Amino acid sequence: MLEINVSGQKRSDLGKKASKEIRKQGLVPCNIYGIEKGEDGLPKAESIVISFAELRKVVYSPNVYVVNLNIDGTEKKAIIKELQFHPVSDELRHVDFLEITAEKPVTVGIPVKLTGHAAGVKAGGRLALLVRQIKVTASYTKIPQELVIDVTSLELGKSIKVGQLSFEGLEFATSKEVNVCSVQMTRAARAAAQAEK
Repeated sequence: MLEINVSGQKRSDLGKKASKEIRKQGLVPCNIYGIEKGEDGLPKAESIVISFAELRKVVYSPNVYVVNLNIDGTEKKAIIKELQFHPVSDELRHVDFLEITAEKPVTVGIPVKLTGHAAGVKAGGRLALLVRQIKVTASYTKIPQELVIDVTSLELGKSIKVGQLSFEGLEFATSKEVNVCSVQMTRAARAAAQAEK
């Protein structure tokens, strides 16, 4: 996975009013859920603020990043767990990070990239990518930047399911029954097939 550096500060003033003031200053309230667990058994959360300018390069990108967070001089590695946007203005409102280590597996959505010229396309079909990301579980050191799937042998009317894929060191969190891509019949291909009959 690609890595990116982001710096932020600890936040002590919590609540809606404080969050409003923070956003006015071009900052985004964030939480980082740590490796340590609290008394309730859930990961301990630390409240931080990060400038929108810093977050923009991570949030508005097709890439999935390991974020090297520098919080008041303390370094932590994390991935984005959840993003919250304003329902009307689409403004970034809140980010939840999940702290990661090389030893502990994480689950993230990885972009899918199709490669090759499908046999079904040569026969007049149209290749359709049905899911843009597949969730995988592994150590972040083993997770690739994208899942490259060769579609060369994919015939007309056929599809590739998650269960048919295999990548070393990765476990799929997305259901095995999910169709990743398919070669669909076009009107022209259907007409040609009818004409042959």
